[in-house]
Amino acid sequence: MNEQRDARLLIAEDEANLRLVLQKELQRLGYRVHVAPDGEAALRKLEESNVDVLLCDINMPRMDGMELLRRVHERPNPPEVIMLTGQGTIETAVQAMRIGAYDYLTKPYSINELDVRVRQAAEKRSLRVDNQRLRAQIERKTALPEIVSQSKAMADAIRLVERVAPSEASVLITGESGTGKELIAQAIHRLSNRANGSFIDLNCAAFQETLLESELFGYEAGAFSGAKARKLGLIELADGGTLFLDEVTELPAALQAKLLRAIETRTFFRVGGVRKVEVDARIVAATNRNLDEVLANGSFRADLLYRINSFQIHLTPLRERPEDIEPLTQYVLKQLTGANAPTIDPEVTNKLRTYSWPGNVRQLRNCLERAVLLSNDSRITVSELPPEVSGRTNAAVSFTSVPGVSVAAPGDTGGLSTSGSLRDVEKQQIIAALEQTGWHRGKAAEMLGISPSTLYRRLRDYNLEGRLR
Repeated sequence: MNEQRDARLLIAEDEANLRLVLQKELQRLGYRVHVAPDGEAALRKLEESNVDVLLCDINMPRMDGMELLRRVHERPNPPEVIMLTGQGTIETAVQAMRIGAYDYLTKPYSINELDVRVRQAAEKRSLRVDNQRLRAQIERKTALPEIVSQSKAMADAIRLVERVAPSEASVLITGESGTGKELIAQAIHRLSNRANGSFIDLNCAAFQETLLESELFGYEAGAFSGAKARKLGLIELADGGTLFLDEVTELPAALQAKLLRAIETRTFFRVGGVRKVEVDARIVAATNRNLDEVLANGSFRADLLYRINSFQIHLTPLRERPEDIEPLTQYVLKQLTGANAPTIDPEVTNKLRTYSWPGNVRQLRNCLERAVLLSNDSRITVSELPPEVSGRTNAAVSFTSVPGVSVAAPGDTGGLSTSGSLRDVEKQQIIAALEQTGWHRGKAAEMLGISPSTLYRRLRDYNLEGRLR
């Protein structure tokens, strides 16, 4: 079968018998065909699915073919349009071609003639899309500039990215918080055939359960109080591109089932919707959780995990690749200060290499940002490092020290009892960060050098959830 005959067609024709005949004959030839009885219905269909070629009658109720043609060409990456009419004139043909129609057919026409025109139109759109993708790939020929590494572990991970990116396989990226999972997801997108499409990211731990569904799937006007107009969900905005689901194992059980269905069928319902929406988005997901544990405790569906885990890339924690610390340090300092990066004492470099970095690259960046702010004469010494990095404290708190968020030093319990002091210090540091950010969970997590999902689990552990605004 000619590959152009696998094209997606939409027929906008108000004459029911002709519409049915065209649909059946074109489906028999192998095309994927949708139909609409008028221009307004055709526009709704175009919102629900991608179309390669639109066959459009000129004389239709509610919205005629010429107006539909104008509206279609206001859309990004529109389909090719072939105008159909039983009352053809040179003037209408010229007008349609000026607006952007690919071709113009006057009734009666044969199916063979229509087939030839449709294949040519589909081929033109395919070439246009391929050209856009090639241009995007040329623009992104250095697609991994922000992944700074000298270690074998990261080189192996990048090789896996380069192998899987051109495919359509779903990818699951695992690793501790702060190891660079989102950068790897962006690299997969930018090296893929979808590079010209959108890269849409969603942190599944950053929204309340009631908001997460409408963020992911969108909603129709009137779906709930305050829903005054239709909102497209992130999965729909990722059509033709990549949807990155960060902290995917934090998805609530009900949404896991709905996401699985959407991935399997490539269709979904908006909240409050009654019509299925077709979508073609590649799924890339990430988690810092142990997969065996989330399956064993039942918090994550095994069938969804198998669906998103067609290909797995694991990122090694920073403490296991100390050779990356110096190049990362230089890269981050250049980002923070430009060409006038401060000098670093050799002892500082040694401290950075020997610290365990529980917050990984995110914590290293926060540490260096703090050091730059505190440094004098463009020189970073051990004094500007956080206490846990410099070794000035015995409290192995897993958060980066930041200005305004204090950590109890040895011999100073800060009014806390020495029994269980590490837990108390951690709790007080979380509270201090939250108070400093107006109890904004995302900003507090960034300040502490941890992910929002880690902070959320700490809030549950310390019974602080009720204080969030």
